[in-house]
Formats: sequence, C-alpha cells, structure tokens
Amino acid sequence: MAPTREADPHVSRTSRGLGLELVRQLARSPTNRVIAACRNSDRATALHSLTSGAKGDLHVLELDVGDPASIRDSVKTVEHILGDSGLDYLYNNAGVNAKIDDAFGLDCGDFMKALEINVAAPALLAQAYLPLIEKSQRKVIVNVSSRYGSVSLDRGPTWPVYSITKSALNMLTYKQAKARPDLIVISLAPGWVKTDMGGPNAALEPHQSVEDQLRIVTGLTPQDSGKFFNHTGEVYPY
Repeated sequence: MAPTREADPHVSRTSRGLGLELVRQLARSPTNRVIAACRNSDRATALHSLTSGAKGDLHVLELDVGDPASIRDSVKTVEHILGDSGLDYLYNNAGVNAKIDDAFGLDCGDFMKALEINVAAPALLAQAYLPLIEKSQRKVIVNVSSRYGSVSLDRGPTWPVYSITKSALNMLTYKQAKARPDLIVISLAPGWVKTDMGGPNAALEPHQSVEDQLRIVTGLTPQDSGKFFNHTGEVYPY
C-alpha cells in the first residue's frame, strides 16, 4: 500500500462484501502483497477470480475465524508467504449479527457466536499474528466496527447483539492500543453499505466505503492509535 515499500502485506477475511472489495482494490497496486483469508476457499469463487487480474501479489488463505486452531495454524502459512517481511496491516473484517432483535429475548447460542466472531476472533488474530506485526515498520491493526458500537450514536433498541459486540470490539481496540504503544490499532466504522448485512437501500456502494477506508488506514499515524473512526475520517465517540 505504501509507495516506499517494495510490498506491503495485508491479511483480511475477504470472500464477499466489503472484504472482497477490499482485496479488489488492494490487488490493483503492484506494490501490495495481499493475503486474503476466507472460511471456505473452495466456495470463494469471486475471491479466486481476482487472482488472475491482480497487479499485486495476491494469496488466498483458508482461515475459519471461529476456530482458534485454524487461526493459529494459519500463521505458519502467512509466515512462509512473507518470508523475511513483517505484516504491515492486519485487517479484522469478519462480523455477524444475531437473528433475534430484542434485548430481552436474546438467544444464548446466537449471542455467544456473535461474541466469538466479532470480539474473540479479532483478539486471537492479533495475538497470533503479533510476532509478524512486530517485524513490520507500519504495525497497523484495523478492527472493523460500526456506529452501532457507539453508545452515543446508537439510535434505539435495534440490533442489540451486534451493538453489544461491536462496543466490546471498540474496547478491545482501546486496550490493545494502550497495551502496545508501538502499534497503531484503530476501530473503523465502514458506513451503511450495500452488502448482505447492509441491504440494497444502504447509502454507500462497497467501492466507496473501501476507498474511504483505505485513505484513512494508509494515512494513520501513532497519534491515531486507540481511536474510533468512521469511513470519512471523523472520530466517533465510544
């Protein structure tokens, strides 16, 4: 991503939606080395189709963020791809919502699954990949959040599980930033985007959100660590 580097490595979960668009845009640059993670590589036809037209170095990695063993095992593969290079950007993009939209009627199984994917998985990924991040000069972790994760901005009773887990993800970002001042760790709300989760009436096309996201992420400085941004660069309250 940065023109001063021969190749900037990135890891993200990317089989569809914003993740797929993120890979599409990153792979356009010959200076980027992109490692795109997805749960079922055999089914990720749209993702694999990007490899033929990629100007950069694009690798597809099978990784189930809901499986701690899969997370740990993936590190060796990424380390082999990177060689002596470090991991410049870890982009935690995976997220799920629960079926029941009622704070007094939560299904425990759905709730725990959302906590696992939206909070525990980014925490474990950062932990597992920390040695590779430490080898980089950039050392950036992006936790993809939502305005629903802000108590100040959330507008009512809808999406309680998603809101709760994204608030927890924001706190994870804050704690990671405080624990490691040598890293740049941010939460980033991508906006209301036309994806499977956002629906067809959303305000943003995926390419618009990703363009904005990458502009923010590539311009981050150590002073930005611990902050919660929206896709335009505005700092959101926690």
